[in-house]
Amino acid sequence: MSECSIRVMCISDYDAVISLMQQTEGVRIRDADAHDATRRYLERNPGMSFLAEVGGSIVGCAMSGHDGRRGYLQHVLVLPAYRKRGIARRLVSACLKELKRQGIEKVHLDVLEDNAAGQRFWQQLGWQRRTDIVKYSLVLGDSANA
Repeated sequence: MSECSIRVMCISDYDAVISLMQQTEGVRIRDADAHDATRRYLERNPGMSFLAEVGGSIVGCAMSGHDGRRGYLQHVLVLPAYRKRGIARRLVSACLKELKRQGIEKVHLDVLEDNAAGQRFWQQLGWQRRTDIVKYSLVLGDSANA
């Protein structure tokens, strides 16, 4: 098996990342994942999203950014055939290292309620499930899939 390398995500990786997301159970693709929105996210948070490659193929992704106060992880995923090799941990570590370098001391993420594997992963890494807050969302556009 080829060695895994971690590198910064670029907008030119967009199609491969969307394909990766489509192949990963527990991930929903929304309008907010469109090319232009992803480009804006990467431009706003340069050098903070990472990809894992094995043999020239993208097998994992972790996107991160911050609002100046709190950090956020999104779309942390690894193809099932490449799991249990520490790839997701390496991706998360790269994101957290960069967030910390930029002065961010607390990081949040969302996991779908029915994504039991994802919830187990984050708990194994020491992340704490929040029960003291309720999340609200408001769609500003015309699409219910925002």
